[in-house]
Amino acid sequence: MRILLVQTSFLGDTILSTPLIAGIKKLYPEAELWMMTTPAAATLVKRDPLLTGVIPFAKRGPESGIKGLLRQAAQLRKLNFAMAYSLHRSARTSLLLALSQIPVRIGFKSAKLAFLYSETRTRPTDLHDVRRNLELLKDSLKMELPDQLRLFAPEKSELPAGLQAELPAPGTYILMVPGSAWETKRWSTAGYHQVAEHLIKKGWPVVLMGSAEEVEVCQEVAGSLKVINLAGRGDLDTALYLTKHARLMICNDSMALHMASAGKIPTVAIFCATIPEFGFGPWQNRAIIVEKKDLGCRPCARHGSRQCPNQTRSCMDELPATEVIKAIDILMS
Repeated sequence: MRILLVQTSFLGDTILSTPLIAGIKKLYPEAELWMMTTPAAATLVKRDPLLTGVIPFAKRGPESGIKGLLRQAAQLRKLNFAMAYSLHRSARTSLLLALSQIPVRIGFKSAKLAFLYSETRTRPTDLHDVRRNLELLKDSLKMELPDQLRLFAPEKSELPAGLQAELPAPGTYILMVPGSAWETKRWSTAGYHQVAEHLIKKGWPVVLMGSAEEVEVCQEVAGSLKVINLAGRGDLDTALYLTKHARLMICNDSMALHMASAGKIPTVAIFCATIPEFGFGPWQNRAIIVEKKDLGCRPCARHGSRQCPNQTRSCMDELPATEVIKAIDILMS
């Protein structure tokens, strides 16, 4: 039997979906398990030994529109899947799986066009997202399901040659990730700068990590400090390696937080416009959440936004660096 797991949302959502890989294999140990993700997210799961294959779906690229949807459906039909579990709740995904003619298609009741699924499950709102995702499997068989995040980092030799010589020894550096896809999830660069300065004075090497879109943010954090700024110079494989071997992670409510959880890396997680009660906080690692709680305007959006709705930036700029340093000292003690 061949089974498909579908998650084509954001990168962080893909990480929080990985417990289902082990869960499905526990339910169907003899089955081939494939996963459909975005092309970027494929890097996150391509090394998982429980997956037979990974199918990229470039829904915002070559496979966008109805023609792309039909091509992707044709590809899925050729693989003759017997069953599909879909975490993604978009109308496009519901339609794609229906067009793929997979006999058993299981999705959430809250999905758009949910009537196209052969079976649906209730997705709770009051649990951590890992638990919410696992509810997709709960009605299949009453057994304890694995709930650990699964990420497999590359070896150092697999990283770009130009980066390898710059990396500190494993376990000796603090990893700071000051960026986020959403502006209102980013703690102030001034705050990150103060924390980096504190760590350097303590003798800790500081590595800055960020995407090509976060180069400017990381440059502002670095200033004239002697940090190792790798923003825009690596890829997701680089991020996986850096996270796995960090002594401590300091980051916003972002994908980096979930990478650290998967690697059981101690983490200081800074929440600005969003709150951990939404279900996207740290998972099963030593972590301290730092946030400015005395704000009536917070949270202002479930997934963050491009700018502060009331133009004050209080949740981002008024959280003092001393609170983050205090959390670091606790985790490092």
